[in-house]
Amino acid sequence: MGPTSGSRPATESHGHPPDHPACPPSGPLIIGRSAAIRSICSTAERVAEGDAKVLITGESGVGKDLIAQLIHTHSRRAAHPYVAVNCAGVPETLLESQLFGHVKGAFTDAFRDKVGTLQQAQGGTIFLDEVAEMSLRMQAMFLRFLENGEIQPVGSDLMKTQVNVRVIAATNKDLAAAVAAGHFREDLMYRLDVVHIHVPPLRERAEDIRALIEHHLAGAKRRIRLTEDALRVLETYRWPGNVRELQNVIERLIWMSPGDVVDIGDLPTRLLPGRTDTILPVRERRRQRADDLFRALSDGTLSFWEHVHPLFLDRDLTRHDLRELVRRGLATTRGNYQAVVRLFGMQAGDYKRFLNFLGTHDCVVDFREFRTTGLPENHIVKEPVPPKSPAVGHRKPQRKSTGSR
Repeated sequence: MGPTSGSRPATESHGHPPDHPACPPSGPLIIGRSAAIRSICSTAERVAEGDAKVLITGESGVGKDLIAQLIHTHSRRAAHPYVAVNCAGVPETLLESQLFGHVKGAFTDAFRDKVGTLQQAQGGTIFLDEVAEMSLRMQAMFLRFLENGEIQPVGSDLMKTQVNVRVIAATNKDLAAAVAAGHFREDLMYRLDVVHIHVPPLRERAEDIRALIEHHLAGAKRRIRLTEDALRVLETYRWPGNVRELQNVIERLIWMSPGDVVDIGDLPTRLLPGRTDTILPVRERRRQRADDLFRALSDGTLSFWEHVHPLFLDRDLTRHDLRELVRRGLATTRGNYQAVVRLFGMQAGDYKRFLNFLGTHDCVVDFREFRTTGLPENHIVKEPVPPKSPAVGHRKPQRKSTGSR
């Protein structure tokens, strides 16, 4: 499960159905031969008959959104909207407005009334992806909605609307651990975790790999064939990026392989047996990913806006990954954000845009810890601490009134 090129899911059928669908093609088509995938599809279809809240867990790239779509399309709500919200991709101040809507004049850019996604999903399903990224304040607000079904737009004192939606949430984090750390409300966890569906990573269902490869190859404009040796390598690789990573690798082979037959020598080096980065634990894999991206940015192979930025927006990079990447840049430039901009293949004029992007997604790293004492003065560029949000600026001090009103 996972996205194909563009925004289509890897399991969505366009034309002839694939040879190995694990779920019927009445909704998003789930590709897989494993017992785990077939069991998940069976559970999703059974759960779809009711309105119970569903919590879907699993690593990034396993296809949690496809399971949510499957539940919706098999439910009696299928004729009504299915609305997905990425809680990790929206700042807290905007997430409140996105979910609950706002009235004209509620804040600076509120030029008109706006209906929130909860109301847009009336009668249907709302899918909250990366729900663990909600702030505690937003968690409290959403919990209140779950209790009474009422939404109150931002800036409205009186207007309330009753909404009937089914809630499906997903996360790649351990919510119980987040509760223990004080980052997630225990009462909200219990509210969301009525039915729990866990999607295992691709490395735990290797029998699905060949079916997914065949599906991607069948839908490609250029026809290639993988040798049996190459297929065995792909089946034994651990795929830390799961189906999204598999899709990217196959797409690269389709367009970059010199011939129509792809052998082991045509595969990316990191996939080959003996590479230690395929067996690292999660924390080490994240560190390795930041290191790989940093090296590619530093040597000019990648550029930030063309490569890293889309990965983050597509949720192939987490906030943690992005912060780690920025930390490496600051360590190299001794805390100089302007030098990081140039290091990452951006124009000097992108400095403010870069900081605003980091601030919007809460990925700013304080440059001061990377400043080294005793360096020549010309090594240090005076710059302010980057803001945590572009909406928060420095206010000019107000003059004291000397007259009477």
